[in-house]
Amino acid sequence: MKDEKVIGKVQDPKIRVQNFEEVELGYTKEEALKESARCLQCPKPRCVQGCPVSIMIPNFIKAILAEDIEKAYEVISESSSLPAVCGRVCPQEKQCEAMCIKGLKGDAISIGSLERYVADQAYQNNFISTIKKEKNGKKVAVVGSGPAGLTCAGTLAKKGYDVTIYEVLHKAGGVLTYGIPEFRLPQSIVEKEVESLEKLGVRILTDVPVGNAITLKELQEEYDAVFLGTGAGLPKFMGIPGEDANGVFSANEILTRINLMGGFQKSSKTPVKLGKKVYVIGGGNVAMDAVRSLKRLGLDAHILYRRSEEELPARKMEVEHAKEEGIVFDLLQNPTKIIVDENNNITGMEVVNMILGEEDADGRRSVTKEEGSEHIVDCDMVVMALGTDPNHEALKESDIALSDRGLIVVEDHKTSLDNVYAGGDAVTGAATVILAMEAGKKAAQEIIEAIS
Repeated sequence: MKDEKVIGKVQDPKIRVQNFEEVELGYTKEEALKESARCLQCPKPRCVQGCPVSIMIPNFIKAILAEDIEKAYEVISESSSLPAVCGRVCPQEKQCEAMCIKGLKGDAISIGSLERYVADQAYQNNFISTIKKEKNGKKVAVVGSGPAGLTCAGTLAKKGYDVTIYEVLHKAGGVLTYGIPEFRLPQSIVEKEVESLEKLGVRILTDVPVGNAITLKELQEEYDAVFLGTGAGLPKFMGIPGEDANGVFSANEILTRINLMGGFQKSSKTPVKLGKKVYVIGGGNVAMDAVRSLKRLGLDAHILYRRSEEELPARKMEVEHAKEEGIVFDLLQNPTKIIVDENNNITGMEVVNMILGEEDADGRRSVTKEEGSEHIVDCDMVVMALGTDPNHEALKESDIALSDRGLIVVEDHKTSLDNVYAGGDAVTGAATVILAMEAGKKAAQEIIEAIS
């Protein structure tokens, strides 16, 4: 028999497209044990090298096999502050699983599914990490409660630091709360991850806009160090004609209204004005989240992407789920104009066909316009999912160094300001959850070295 990985159950596409419940149902105990038994327990585990936060993967898998979930959770918690999140949204196929020796001749171990299993079991059984030192009298402020901020806070709290997180929104979690739909990352999971940090002693202050309610300079005066994990929340647009029409949205706005504000509900104070046919422009995970959310709200939902399916930056699993749910992929096409009526409402979109060229320096194939291929597609709603830029409201009245792209300039994770560190999307531009976590963890380690 082939040594194939264990595939967990998922909701039927015909059912899940009518709800926002989690698509993947997670491993049962039997499935987790069977998948764990496939691990070779390599003496020099390549999978650990592929993990941005360096989880000792063979050790927690060995604990699963011993049916010691509490120990497995402790092993993961030594390196990660958000195991239930990582098990769901990290691109393991490009990281730890890509390095798994089993994947050279067959299926890699489903490390992400096993991590999720451990975290979910830990929360169901109210396990609490014991990795915590006595308070050392040092205080650190963390600005932003996204994956970078939460990871930095958790890493510091485990070492005895008194940590306070300042969050501008009314819920903690950052992009985990407002940017990722329930069907991929349930809010109850994010809340449990946040609660686990609070149990470590992390204080979280919501509805506090740093830069307005309190300045960065004031935080510098009050705390021994400050970490900026403010993310990248300003959406990008194309600058094409008609982009200011009624019915043009950013993916950020759509997802925030749905995930954080319940804007799809008729009773909402900030309702989303839905159309009948929507085109989501882009091919990343955010585009998939937006288009799949809108499909669940009853729209004829399309992805418009200027390259081919092979170049889609979204996770392969998310693309497959989208296809199963009836999302239409209009590939090798790019919008050139949004067509509006006399009331500035969308009546259609002008689109041009694209031709793939040679790979560029980054390994992506170039694209050029096919002359004379312009055509009109019918739609009454357009969503731009083209990436994001940093929002530096928190940096008001500070002279922190920024790059030409508006990113915070750091050396390692130290900014140009005394005892101020930064990491995540505010430094790198929009990236993955796990890379933001890696930055938060490394910044915390630098803070410890600097102020201990």
